[in-house]
Amino acid sequence: MFKKILIANRGEIACRVIRTAQKMGIKTVAVYSDADARSPHVKMADEAVHIGPSPAAESYLIADKIIAACKETGAEAVHPGYGFLSERTSFAQELADNDIAFIGPPINAIAAMGDKIESKKLAEKAGVSVVPGHIGEIDDTEHAVRIASEIGYPVMMKASAGGGGKGMRLAWNEQDVREGFEATKREGLASFGDDRVFIEKFIEQPRHIEIQVLGDKHGNVIYLGERECSIQRRHQKVVEEAPSPFVDPEMRKKMGEQAVALSQAVGYYSAGTVELIVGADKSFYFLEMNTRLQVEHPVTEYITGLDLVEQMIRVAYGEKLPLTQDEVKLTGWAVENRVYAEDPYRGFLPSTGRLVKYRPPEAEEGIRVDDGVAEGGEVSIFYDPMIAKLITYGETRIEAIDRQIDALNRFEIKGPGHNIDFLSALMQHERFREGNITTNFIAEEYPDGFQGAPASDELLRNLAAIGAFAATAHADRARRVDNQLGKRLDPPSEWQVKIGDTIMDVSISEEEITVDGQDVNLSTEYTPGDSLILATVDDKPLSVKIAKTADGFALNSHGATHKARILPAHVAQHAVHMIEKIPPDLSKYLLCPMPGLLVALHVEVGEAVVEGQPLAVVEAMKMENILRAEKNGVVKSLEAAQGDSLAVDAVILELE
Repeated sequence: MFKKILIANRGEIACRVIRTAQKMGIKTVAVYSDADARSPHVKMADEAVHIGPSPAAESYLIADKIIAACKETGAEAVHPGYGFLSERTSFAQELADNDIAFIGPPINAIAAMGDKIESKKLAEKAGVSVVPGHIGEIDDTEHAVRIASEIGYPVMMKASAGGGGKGMRLAWNEQDVREGFEATKREGLASFGDDRVFIEKFIEQPRHIEIQVLGDKHGNVIYLGERECSIQRRHQKVVEEAPSPFVDPEMRKKMGEQAVALSQAVGYYSAGTVELIVGADKSFYFLEMNTRLQVEHPVTEYITGLDLVEQMIRVAYGEKLPLTQDEVKLTGWAVENRVYAEDPYRGFLPSTGRLVKYRPPEAEEGIRVDDGVAEGGEVSIFYDPMIAKLITYGETRIEAIDRQIDALNRFEIKGPGHNIDFLSALMQHERFREGNITTNFIAEEYPDGFQGAPASDELLRNLAAIGAFAATAHADRARRVDNQLGKRLDPPSEWQVKIGDTIMDVSISEEEITVDGQDVNLSTEYTPGDSLILATVDDKPLSVKIAKTADGFALNSHGATHKARILPAHVAQHAVHMIEKIPPDLSKYLLCPMPGLLVALHVEVGEAVVEGQPLAVVEAMKMENILRAEKNGVVKSLEAAQGDSLAVDAVILELE
């Protein structure tokens, strides 16, 4: 077995590979950029080598620096993780030229599957169902328009070397093609160094289901069931689960056998994923093959009991697979949520900043957290915005989903914006729980954006009880401080709690708590200053994140933060006389919604604009975001210029 391997990646996947290598008794080498000097993967590894400045193009994407680090440390093999150099044939070839093992598939398989245009031709030849479309290069926008018209709208424009949701645009009409084709080319070039684009038919009401394959160098290839990856936003996966609630054994066998046939056609070994688009009639079509480990691999590990990273290492060393297809058993259900640094309350815009607080739920049976960050660390603009992956397991799908809700309630992040509330809302959504999902789920269920998960009457009642309990604890602490000065002030026993438009009367004594006269059996420990309350309410567990406000608490649970005004009953009657502060109207300003680069400004001073008109384009984390006018008006002034780096809420222009 290898004695030392280098992980040519960063963050959670680097930590993930290091953990398995340590379990196998293999020494590890981490590489890091300036931005990652204090990252967990650097501390976890036995050795670490600095490879350059923060931008990936100047560090993680330079193969020569990775190879130099291998030679410096004596690493015999490289695990590429995913992203970066994981599917770059030139990197795998350079490793081979330097007698360094690549923990991944053969070079010819990476080349064949890495080009989406050529891979579709190969898949078709191997007898795999493919999506109707134009398989070939496209000259320019006019050529793209003609092709799209011939295929029939809607169509999907994709960068040939794309992946991870980047370099993909959906076009419903000719205008969409004209607006999006060049942007797709630019995103492909910026992210993958390849601006070729292809166009294919967009399957409406589709599911995104993928097959995990595993092969060795002795010609054995098996499939390890499927993963349902239909919950996506901007073509990037948000929730994954295994198995799929839509796939039956017969369908699984057909998809698996086609995935194996494609793998064998290119002599594939190591872990890989064949991605399929699936129609409502259970028809399925080949999308692409990812010749690497997938972000969502933990759900497959849970239901199969296999460590895929370990298998990749053993295959790279030349060992045979430890099981045959007939020995593959799928047990239970696993769900993975991707915790992103983004603000769902502001259109899911990317967020950056220091992790002032980072406390994931403690690992326990059925709960796994894969991360590569730590409290005090930085979520930078240079890399993917994923903070962590939360994976839960249960004997049934609902058990795994409910375990997600409970774990998300206990997941504390402060600093950059995050999507924990949104993930919890998804887990609670009745349509998701029924398994009635497509890739359009988020767009259909949240057409006007996300404003927090709706709260049941029971949850509001329980939050009122917990909030009043916490208020009593604060009042009791104040009493004890006052008593040191010879005063006596008992905490109030009657409280009024207002959450939104709901007003509840809470009575607290040593014997009982009532909310609007209804008994609430609350068991918890709370000390003023705690940020998380772990409670049992009426024999059910309830976790609530809590923060003090001027007149009560912000209580976060089950996908929303509820601002609770909590006042002693004798004081609450005067609250109606408080003057409400009205926020200013900012609609005349075009504000930068996230930190980014102003790559285009489409208007000039004095130009009339109409609502919905594109005004500017801001690039953040290699994704272009079109900013549109919120109302009709005339451009009064330009406060930024093309090429400027902008902070969040920076004024780009003003309308009059």
